[in-house]
Amino acid sequence: MLQQILHDMYIDPELLAELSDVQKHILFYKMREEQLRRWREREAWDALAQADGLRPPKAKRASNKHLQWLLGADGEVWVWVMGEGPGDKPYEEISEELIAERARLQAQREAEELWRQKEAEITQKFRDALANEKARILAEKWKVEMEDRKAAKILEERIHEEFKRKEEEERKRGEEQIRLQEEQRAKELYWTLKQAHLHSQASEKEEREWEEQLRRSKEADEERRRGAQRARDESRRLSLRAIQEGTVAGLSSKFQELGQTPAHGARLDHHLPGPGPPPPRALSASRTWERPLRPLSREVIVRWFKEEQMPRQAGFERNTKSIAPWFHGIISREDAEELLENMAEGAFLVRVSEKIWGYTLSYRLQRGFKHFLVDASGDFYSFLGVDPNRHATLTDLIDFHKEEIITVSGGELLQEPCGQRDSPPDYHLLFE
Repeated sequence: MLQQILHDMYIDPELLAELSDVQKHILFYKMREEQLRRWREREAWDALAQADGLRPPKAKRASNKHLQWLLGADGEVWVWVMGEGPGDKPYEEISEELIAERARLQAQREAEELWRQKEAEITQKFRDALANEKARILAEKWKVEMEDRKAAKILEERIHEEFKRKEEEERKRGEEQIRLQEEQRAKELYWTLKQAHLHSQASEKEEREWEEQLRRSKEADEERRRGAQRARDESRRLSLRAIQEGTVAGLSSKFQELGQTPAHGARLDHHLPGPGPPPPRALSASRTWERPLRPLSREVIVRWFKEEQMPRQAGFERNTKSIAPWFHGIISREDAEELLENMAEGAFLVRVSEKIWGYTLSYRLQRGFKHFLVDASGDFYSFLGVDPNRHATLTDLIDFHKEEIITVSGGELLQEPCGQRDSPPDYHLLFE
């Protein structure tokens, strides 16, 4: 199944929907590897063709352009979208506040200019009035005629204070007038800016969508990079583990064909034939029907299971005629999650898949569920897009992951099998 996907560089959307995020990352990583392999192969052929003179060399253009992302304190790409950060106000509210603030500032600047003019007028007015009054006093020589010059001084001060009081009152009236003009002007500017904002809203919306798309693209690139790194680490870990454990299906099948016992220390004893259903047979030679590329109906799945899987002991406990407690029939994802709903983390079941020639392992998380596709289209069993190990039987795969986690990122370890709850069991059609 995986080889077919890599050959076509295409995966059915329904099948893709069945994969978990980790499986999708690993599958993307493997497809990217295949793309790079094809590109390098094509480049090698182009180089040979150029060396033989069959194709002119490609012109290379030097460019000094480069892109460098601004990094945050955590070393990751720093991204902030106005209105979406923690504690940010909605964009519309921020836009309204910005428009009101721009109108207020502009009205304030105009009011300050008006006040400077008004203040200059008031100062000049009372300065001229005071000068005229002093001139009048001097002209009339009223100080000389008064008997008490001190009284004249007091009178002068009183007159000066009266003029000062009137000046302050005039200032206050001017300030109030300017304030009212400022408020009125702020409202006029607000509506003017609001209309301009509404006219340009369409273009701004397009710009925001472009920026949002760019942000999501950067986040997706970063997530794909991390997923690819996890996929590479997972692939290397599982490959090394398979070599150490000796559970690769090809080796165990070889020992079964020869009827020999594996070398000392190899864990292949659980592949040896024993009581229970008949041993696996060569499917390619004895198949009596032409299998479609993918399951078309439940009847076809039942026939496939009876003719290809039962001889390979699929769903049976090791070396017995008993069906494994974790095995279930052709049930949906929703039915599987309902069975696992009230169980603890680590509970699991294996159900026959309707998407591929194989099975789906449904796993209970602390919060939620995970579903892993098990490819059984060939002569081995392996997780599609997750585990490179190939197991001779379905039971081998389950037992292996009771001791070894499925993915490094998830740490899934098979612990408690989820059995049947209805009678007859949901797999009764497969064994009739």
